Amino acid sequence: MKQNNRTVLWITRTAVFIALLIVAQLATASLGNTLITGSLVNLILIVAVMTSGLACGSTAAVISPVLARLIGIGPSWILIPFIMVGNFILVLIWHLIGNRKTAPRIVSYIIALIIGAVAKFLFLYIGIVKIAVPFILKLPAKKAAVISASFSFPQLITASIGGVLAIIILPVLKKAFSEHN
Repeated sequence: MKQNNRTVLWITRTAVFIALLIVAQLATASLGNTLITGSLVNLILIVAVMTSGLACGSTAAVISPVLARLIGIGPSWILIPFIMVGNFILVLIWHLIGNRKTAPRIVSYIIALIIGAVAKFLFLYIGIVKIAVPFILKLPAKKAAVISASFSFPQLITASIGGVLAIIILPVLKKAFSEHN
């Protein structure tokens, strides 16, 4: 019975985080500001992994870019696997570093924020800007420049903003989540 309860809890939490991703993406799409959308998506991914575990965070990380594409705000399907992996890298780093008990929680969070944001940025920059755009998409210069600009430093900024926001709200959320386990 206990395993069934855990499975139901995992499914429920994962569904809530996926719903939050959809709402965040739909609500901010009309603003046309990837800084806001990206920051909220990264925040939700970090909160998912830090409150509900790696499986929940990973599921949300992989599903998020697909949902963005399906609701009309994501990039071409060819870029989706790169974004999935970039999101997963962020989630995995937060899981591995943010949950460490060897340092004060805030220190673990700050290290996870820095390494996670830089790693996601580097993966997307190399994968999309340096490989996918020139060798797979083969777009005209103007379109290539627009996509390249979206997957360069804005990714570092949005992952950092999402991390800072997560650091602010995680203590309260983790307490609330632990009280309901």
